[in-house]
Amino acid sequence: MLLVDMNLIISMLTTFTEIQFVINKQLAIQAEARHLIEVTMPEIPKPELPYLSKIPTLPKPEFPEIPKPELPTLPKPVLPEIPKLELPTFPKPELPTLLKLEISVIPKPKLQTFSKPESPDQVPKHP
Repeated sequence: MLLVDMNLIISMLTTFTEIQFVINKQLAIQAEARHLIEVTMPEIPKPELPYLSKIPTLPKPEFPEIPKPELPTLPKPVLPEIPKLELPTFPKPELPTLLKLEISVIPKPKLQTFSKPESPDQVPKHP
């Protein structure tokens, strides 16, 4: 079981209530100040904006027209015609016909055939 000092608890509670009291008082002062500002503040008239016609317009600058220089027209160059080269045609070379090689057939070796061994009598199956 914890023993708590009652004096400590009471001092903490009074400190908390004092803080709460100060906060409430400040909130009341702020509310009153807002009310006073709203009541005593005169309405400020909106400033009149000047009309656009009153703003002086600058004259558009005039630039002298510069004539485009005429470029001399040059004659189109004439390229000499290059004759097509005629390549001589060579006859197709004839390939000599090769002799067809005859491959002799290799005979298959005869394998010795064995007779099937006779099986012994059937063995009875074990249950």
